[in-house]
Amino acid sequence: MERKYNKQPKLHIRKGDTVKVIAGDDKGKTGKVLEVWLAKNRAIVEGINVVTKHEKPSAGKPEGGIKKTEGSVHISNLMVIDPASGKPTRVGRKLNEKGKLQRYAKKTGEFIK
Repeated sequence: MERKYNKQPKLHIRKGDTVKVIAGDDKGKTGKVLEVWLAKNRAIVEGINVVTKHEKPSAGKPEGGIKKTEGSVHISNLMVIDPASGKPTRVGRKLNEKGKLQRYAKKTGEFIK
């Protein structure tokens, strides 16, 4: 019987992957995934969707000012870059030689990490 609790969806993108943006203002740019939010299906990618935030000076941070940070991007707008060929690819899952499910690049058939 299958468990019905504590099930996390399997996403094609993980923290540490190099991805390419396929839609939006930053289309065509590449970057490294810094964080993934499963509940919202969003990811923060290094150097993508940079937004400015105004910080008011306080006792803890007396300098205040304008800070630039990365905003989140929906994961449907990202494609994993195949480490072997360096091109964007779709991702699948298959058993490796040890019998564990592992992600692989559908273009080349090689395992990712």
